[in-house]
Amino acid sequence: MASSLLPSQPLFAQDKNTDLDPVTITASLNPVQTSRTGRNVFVIKGDRFAQLPVHSVDELLRYLPGVEMQMRGPAGSQGDIVMRGGTFQQVLVLLDGMRLNDPNTGHFSGYIPIAPAEIDRIEILKGASSATYGSEAVGGVIHIITRTYAARKDSPETLAVQANGALGAYGFASLNAGTFLKKGNNIFSAGILSNHSDGQLQRGTRGFFHNNTVSLSASRFLSEKWKLSARAAFDQRDFGAQNFYTSFVSDTAKEKLSGTWAQMQVQRTGRRDRLTVDLGYKNMLDRFTYNSGSIPNSSRSELIQVLVRDEIRLREHTALTAGVQLINKKIASNDRGHHNLLQAGAFVVLNQQVGEKFSVNPALRVEWNESSKWELIPQVNLSYREGDFQFRASAGRTIRDADFTERYNNYNKSLVTGGRIGNPALNPESSFSYEAGADYFLNNHLKLSGTFFQRFHEQLIDWVNTPYANMPRKENLSPTGNYALAKNISKVNTRGVEGDIQFNQKTGDQQQIWASAGFTWIESAGTEATPSLYISSHARILTNLNLQYGYRNLTLSTAAIYKYRTAQEAKAIGARMEPGYFVLNGKLQYAIWKQQLGIFVQVDNIFDQSYQDLLGSVMPGRWVMGGISFRR
Repeated sequence: MASSLLPSQPLFAQDKNTDLDPVTITASLNPVQTSRTGRNVFVIKGDRFAQLPVHSVDELLRYLPGVEMQMRGPAGSQGDIVMRGGTFQQVLVLLDGMRLNDPNTGHFSGYIPIAPAEIDRIEILKGASSATYGSEAVGGVIHIITRTYAARKDSPETLAVQANGALGAYGFASLNAGTFLKKGNNIFSAGILSNHSDGQLQRGTRGFFHNNTVSLSASRFLSEKWKLSARAAFDQRDFGAQNFYTSFVSDTAKEKLSGTWAQMQVQRTGRRDRLTVDLGYKNMLDRFTYNSGSIPNSSRSELIQVLVRDEIRLREHTALTAGVQLINKKIASNDRGHHNLLQAGAFVVLNQQVGEKFSVNPALRVEWNESSKWELIPQVNLSYREGDFQFRASAGRTIRDADFTERYNNYNKSLVTGGRIGNPALNPESSFSYEAGADYFLNNHLKLSGTFFQRFHEQLIDWVNTPYANMPRKENLSPTGNYALAKNISKVNTRGVEGDIQFNQKTGDQQQIWASAGFTWIESAGTEATPSLYISSHARILTNLNLQYGYRNLTLSTAAIYKYRTAQEAKAIGARMEPGYFVLNGKLQYAIWKQQLGIFVQVDNIFDQSYQDLLGSVMPGRWVMGGISFRR
């Protein structure tokens, strides 16, 4: 007998699914349309990647509504992910349900070990989600779901191949290619993303990059009930990192990272439940060289995780997901020492539909951590549909524990004359968030969303400039040094407004328009007399825009961002972070054979805007490139 609960089907009978109201698994773990979750969720299909003027997954995220990428370098070199005015450690990144956040530092959250050709969709859940996912899910969750893991047994047999190659100024060379095959009960997918450049000129150095990601995955339906999936990936990045972390004149840094990622999933789909067991392993080696005269910082981090969850359909309109999670974090570093941390969690999420219009989704998690011990994390989401309007609200608690850099940075060195100093005595962050919003759907072509949110944060962890006399540990510090200490800030309150637009319309085979835009206004206020580093750098106004227009064989795509934030200046290195900037990328593509083979020209930063997202990290000016693409 065929199973009644399929991996990518909604649990409840819903309106016809569209691009504007797709099924999501991120908001409540059960597959359900976004309009029923009570949350602000944005979903983008993986196929959009090859059509938009971007070079890496972090660059794609940069132009999606509500996501602030604080870029240090292009084409996957480094970018901090910020949502709703939090810090870059307060966004959780998932790959097919497994957390990617590195235990060393949140700066590595943008290193997503997946080739774009393998992506089925990206789901962006904005706001508090710790009751479901635990630590780090404060500002939001970014969930990358791949074609192999999303495939269903009844999906048609498919062979898909795509490839994009480009050459450009400053020795730029790029390859983005992959294949997907489903035949019978077997699924296979593989991809490669490779970006290289000598780099544009910076302060006496060049912003070079040599970034490569190779990934492959496979699934097999062993029977009507059982599915086995596995993935392996290798990620290597080598780039100029001048002033990525400091604003010192002596900083001419380079950084090189190499990582491996492996995960496996066993899934049993029964008549009324679906049991899933996930295993994940991550290993990353980071070598950071401050300048030619310094000894490189070498840090190897490991992340081992097990996640078991069971989605149970209790009644026609009631579903329950319960699960347990075990995580082990390790680091071995000549800078931060050798450390190991164990944490665990148990959670339950209820999906209850009341009548045809109302849905309620409460969640509760118990989290344990060797450092911070026990935490109880509740949340509730509400949704009500009336005609073309969807009203939603959510409230819940979030937590985040310090990473190894925040606790132990520069602790293993004999002498530190300046820079950021870790603090082993840090307490975990805690906050309470609430939000309320509404969505308007028009003829399956247009969706308008508006959301007000507020977060009350206690014990927030951030870097604060601290005199030598006030440092809690002075053994390896210089009395004349300038230091930023990782501290718990007493209180930080953040409030904001989000507005999103999504539009999609196709007229026959001749014309198609797809667009997304987001506007975010954020205000944060803290109790510290000295402003903290990252709270003072998040955007106060953020606008993201994607637009794609196709007519016959011609396709024009643009991606734009406008950002307004607090101005900063570092006179010693001649760096100034202007309060506002606007960046526009454009791509023009022409299909020369059967809508499968095309040529394109792309211009990044069309108006040659001079800008920095983080003080001293100079972003590239205008960049011209062209290439060829193939899709089958």
